[in-house]
Amino acid sequence: MERGPVVGAGRGAGARIRALLGGLVRVLLWVASALLYFGSEQAALLLGSPCLRRLYHAWLAAVVIFGPLLQFHVNPRTIFASHGNFFNIKFVNSAWGWTCTFLGGFVLLVVFLATRRVAVTARHLSRLVVGAAVWRGAGRAFLLIEDLTGSCFEPLPQGLLLHELPDRRSCLAAGHQWRGYTVSSHTFLLTFCCLLMAEEAAVFAKYLAHGLPAGAPLRLVFLLNVLLLGLWNFLLLCTVIYFHQYTHKVVGAAVGTFAWYLTYGSWYHQPWSPGSPGHGLFPRPHSSHKHN
Repeated sequence: MERGPVVGAGRGAGARIRALLGGLVRVLLWVASALLYFGSEQAALLLGSPCLRRLYHAWLAAVVIFGPLLQFHVNPRTIFASHGNFFNIKFVNSAWGWTCTFLGGFVLLVVFLATRRVAVTARHLSRLVVGAAVWRGAGRAFLLIEDLTGSCFEPLPQGLLLHELPDRRSCLAAGHQWRGYTVSSHTFLLTFCCLLMAEEAAVFAKYLAHGLPAGAPLRLVFLLNVLLLGLWNFLLLCTVIYFHQYTHKVVGAAVGTFAWYLTYGSWYHQPWSPGSPGHGLFPRPHSSHKHN
């Protein structure tokens, strides 16, 4: 039996299929690259606008102040109403770790590609070290406030029985509950991370305008930060709707905003600071003087 033509036809069909799949992959890669470049350009323009950043601050204030009113219009049994939901455990409880990882990569790439200087890169990355210190210090301050304003209670079927135990440690060791004024650390951290990320990501618009290297890896890292910023906004809204008392949330957000102002709004503009985002990265235009 003659099978040569059949085998040749089969090989030809296989080659055509491989060529078709190769062309399809190239088209998909082109579409993904186009979306990456378009999305990063548009996001950079939005975050780089000073007017929109001021509106963003107003948005965060509105979320914290008026967001709790939404609790009367949402389903109280949704997954986001549970303290043990996936996003609360994996993201909110580790918000600073996620922020440092994503934002640290972005700052590292932007600063080093713009300057090629390790010392300048380290100086800009030190803003994240300051942010970590702010987070740790605020957390300890919130615990101190709860200790100073709290009292020890023993839960009973009839209600709560007040005990005279002097501090939280002895109260909890006795199996009781310590109740004091609890500033919402989650609201503080999410507010601080949102303001911080918006400030750092705004540099990308000026980076692109100066024509500095902006390949696919850098643009992807930038968009990942934008997505994380969007997630923090959503989780902040969920936090103010479902958790904590109203004043605890407002105070937490106010402290987070004040921490942002002390660092990004004030200290980082001083010469003895880590520097504001974008400081020293871009050449200043030389003004030409005409002599008569």
